[in-house]
Amino acid sequence: MSTETDFFDTNVILYLLSEDKTKADQAEALLASRGTISVQVLNEFVSVARRKLRCDWVEVRDILATVRTLCPVRPLTLEVHDLGLRLAERYGLPVYDAMIAASALDCGCTILWSEDFQDGQVLDGRLRVHNPFTAVPGTGADLAPGDAEPGT
Repeated sequence: MSTETDFFDTNVILYLLSEDKTKADQAEALLASRGTISVQVLNEFVSVARRKLRCDWVEVRDILATVRTLCPVRPLTLEVHDLGLRLAERYGLPVYDAMIAASALDCGCTILWSEDFQDGQVLDGRLRVHNPFTAVPGTGADLAPGDAEPGT
C-alpha cells in the first residue's frame, strides 16, 4: 500500500494517548501506514501533550521518536507559510489548520487525515480531508491510508 499521498494532522498523533481505545487503535493503524507529517505537527503534539495531557518529557520524547521513525517529517518554509495564509483567507480556516493543509499540499499529498476540518472538504482542488474517526460508506471517509479516491 502506497501512502505517499497521505498527511496526518496533530490530532491523529494525540489520539495515541486517548483513553478511547477504539480511537487510539485507529490512530495507531493510521500512523503505522507511514503517512507524512510536518514539524508543526510535532510542535503542536508537544504543546498539547505537556500542557493538557500532563505527559512528562520522557513520554513525549518516546512518542516523538516513534512517530518520527514512522512518518517522514516535512520542514516549515516561507513558501508553506505563504500558501497557508492564502488557504486561511480563501477557505476561512484558522491559521494553524491552514498551515497543516499547506504543508500537505506542499509535499504533494492528496489526503489529509484530520478531524479539524469538514470531512470530505477539498482544498485547492487537490487535497481531500478525511476524518479518520468516522467512516461513512460512499463518501471516501472509509478509505484506508493510501487507498485511491473513488473514480481516480
